[in-house]
Amino acid sequence: MSSAPPHISVPLDASRLPVTLPMLQERKRLGEPLVMVTAYDFPSARATEAAGVDLVLVGDSGAMTVLGYPSTIAVTTDELLVLSRAVRRGLRTPFMICDLPFGSYEGSDEQAVATAVRFTKEAGCDAVKLERGNATSVARARAIVQAGIPVMGHVGLTPQTSTALGGYRAQARSSQAAARIAREALALQEAGCFSLVFEAIPAAVAAALMPLLEIPVIGIGAGPATDGQVLVFHDLLGIREGRGARFVQRYADLQAEMDAGVAAYAADVRARRYPQPEHGYSIDEAELEAFRAELARLRQEL
Repeated sequence: MSSAPPHISVPLDASRLPVTLPMLQERKRLGEPLVMVTAYDFPSARATEAAGVDLVLVGDSGAMTVLGYPSTIAVTTDELLVLSRAVRRGLRTPFMICDLPFGSYEGSDEQAVATAVRFTKEAGCDAVKLERGNATSVARARAIVQAGIPVMGHVGLTPQTSTALGGYRAQARSSQAAARIAREALALQEAGCFSLVFEAIPAAVAAALMPLLEIPVIGIGAGPATDGQVLVFHDLLGIREGRGARFVQRYADLQAEMDAGVAAYAADVRARRYPQPEHGYSIDEAELEAFRAELARLRQEL
């Protein structure tokens, strides 16, 4: 039996400890804004880690941003698990949440729990997220919570069912629709969700709802009254074509930088400006002469 001590992972910055559910609740109590960003691979996870982000969502939006699908509907559980495992390897401190893909939880409580278990066991997720607050989603959230896995709810614009909502458009813009969002949010809270996402709802509606919610609420296109904000990694860094949704604030324009960089490289290769001598490796002159002599013998044998 080995007598070596067990490996203990310590954050590079000892003042930054892994984010936990009690810490998130305390941040809400203190009124300290929570920062959430999506990530889909090791490099994006490392960027969120370096920035000190509180929560990282491996979103099914990776279907479009990374995998090239036209919507979130097509991504499979296995595909999202690959992305989630890569993100897990890049994180130390943020609380990691994984989206449950469309079709992976709606069928039954048993299906929902089984899918959530896969994300926690195979990808190391701290929690899972599911969309909508109808009776089905509330039941699935409750079942997953009772199985011991934290759940984040999501109301308002829910991309998995955007077709039924009339497309990617703001929700809760009538009193009846806003009341429905309120009922859904409260039902998900009652089911045991540790947090909610409000997406694309009027800021005034979100502000009116906040006093009724005891759990942290993360907004995206829901105004400043929520406990925190989330943006898609590719949206906030401009790794995409077009401006994106109205609520997106772009903090960089990396798509243009990447396009320009690849174009410059291609031009240098075609003009034989790359590679230069400094990009290569040397060999001792005596060794080179011996190699040339060996090549001469090989030619004679051909």
